[in-house]
Amino acid sequence: MDIRKEINEITGFNNLELLAHQVVEGFISGLHKSPFHGFSAEFAEHKIYNQGESIKHIDWKLFAKTDKLYTKRYEEETNLRCHLIIDNSSSMHYPLLTDFDINHLNKIGFSVLASAAIMNLLKRQRDAVGLSIYSDDYDFYSNEKGSERHHQMLLAKLNKALATKRDRIKTQTYAYLHEIADKIKRRSMVFLFTDMFQSDLEEEKLFEALQHLKYNKHEVILFHTYDKEKEIEFDFNNRPKRFVDVETGEHVNLYADNIRGNYEEAVKDYFTELKIRCGQYRIKYVPVDINKDFSTILTTYLVERQKFV
Repeated sequence: MDIRKEINEITGFNNLELLAHQVVEGFISGLHKSPFHGFSAEFAEHKIYNQGESIKHIDWKLFAKTDKLYTKRYEEETNLRCHLIIDNSSSMHYPLLTDFDINHLNKIGFSVLASAAIMNLLKRQRDAVGLSIYSDDYDFYSNEKGSERHHQMLLAKLNKALATKRDRIKTQTYAYLHEIADKIKRRSMVFLFTDMFQSDLEEEKLFEALQHLKYNKHEVILFHTYDKEKEIEFDFNNRPKRFVDVETGEHVNLYADNIRGNYEEAVKDYFTELKIRCGQYRIKYVPVDINKDFSTILTTYLVERQKFV
């Protein structure tokens, strides 16, 4: 047996389901109610207002246009439908790890564990969950289901994504988001896990794809994963280094100090624009520094969300 090969093998989480369960149990006792609910107030159609009916659901904007009274009819309360989307390009596997635990994560590791924890929460409510994983291809898609068999299948796909080494695999996130938006037929809560790395030419297309999801009336939550120390602060010593693009293999030789200031400014401007655009499209933006405590990041989001449901 080649021992070196065995050491370099990526093993993933030993028991993703158990770890996700422990994570959820760790903070569920502090929550007074579930942070996730079905879309009970989903608009269906208008109907003519009849005298004596409650005026609670009268559409006053439509009255201003037509001078006639109409009420809004809503669909009956439904269970929540959730779709998890994971960017599985090479940059999501930075920094490269061979084993994972809750205190030792890279970007794909955070995304997989957070997805499993969200699945665990929704499983308790018997809600339906779907999953998309993409890289240079549409690696996996499953629509929303709530069965135990489906849950176990998604856990297996998550662990497979984590344990598959990704060399020089890039992606066009916007293309797959458009495809996913067309696939999801019913209003859903959509979680997107990505580091948002793309070229300047693709940036506007990415925002258009996010807007496509919102146009289809989905609730969108963007978990923006990054390594703050290396990818934002560019914290490298000033020895000459070769920096290699993990997705294209392109490289450049330089001293970190020579470009740190301009680099930090460019990244800061991009992050600021990203937050502004998410606010404009009513997309919940969740920054994720993978060097911070996993439970703190996820719990902070869930507690904050719970206040508004």
